[in-house]
Amino acid sequence: MRLVVADTSPLNYLVLIGQVEILPALFEKVFVPQIVREELRHAEAPETVRRWIAEPPPWLEIASSNDSDDPDLRHLDDGERAAILLAIRLKAELLLIDDRVGANAARSKGFAVTGTLGILDLAASRGMIRINDAVERLRNTSFRCHPDILDALLARHSQT
Repeated sequence: MRLVVADTSPLNYLVLIGQVEILPALFEKVFVPQIVREELRHAEAPETVRRWIAEPPPWLEIASSNDSDDPDLRHLDDGERAAILLAIRLKAELLLIDDRVGANAARSKGFAVTGTLGILDLAASRGMIRINDAVERLRNTSFRCHPDILDALLARHSQT
């Protein structure tokens, strides 16, 4: 089993597009720091996400994380910082994070990193999802990336 830690964003978007169940199929178990759970429960989070995290699935393990004065992480938001610190503590093999600055900070700590699109790409490569449907649903959320990235992802899977 790979040790995987997630930040808020990938969980949020996978829930919103109805694809969160690909996570246990890909990784078996996913760890999140308590602050990520709180962000998913926040009043401003979409209702679907709040309902999902109110009764977390058995494959999602919520863990405490220690705070740190690591100067490399001070500029990150609380969820990103806590996810990286939890990954360090657990000696995780993969960190799920969308924010570019947070992903770069995680990479600088030696972690493999992927985000929502990487998860969808992996699931599509394994025949677990219909990528066109997933991307279309993602486009109808607040997820932001350059349209060329989504087009390239779709093109990659149209050839398989």
